[in-house]
Amino acid sequence: MAAAQVNFEKETEDYSLLPLVYDIIKCMDKDSPDVHQELAKLKAKIQEAREQISNMPGIDCSPVGQQQQLTTLREQVRTKNQLLQKYKSLCMFEVPKAS
Repeated sequence: MAAAQVNFEKETEDYSLLPLVYDIIKCMDKDSPDVHQELAKLKAKIQEAREQISNMPGIDCSPVGQQQQLTTLREQVRTKNQLLQKYKSLCMFEVPKAS
């Protein structure tokens, strides 16, 4: 459970680059020596975002492949729903009534 929480927090991490760009511009306006440090932060954030994107499921599939997979999955759902309706109509199961 704790591992799932950490994974969820990592997935929802903010990859907004605008605050870092703003800090860089602010440092450049002040002729601050911290510009290189801010640029390194931006570079690290971009690299982190690239790694996150490359680890996403399905990123290695082409759009056509993704569309085919989606069509196959939809067909499987449709078939399973039809089977569920068929088995419900057979009345083989006694459904307990909610009290």
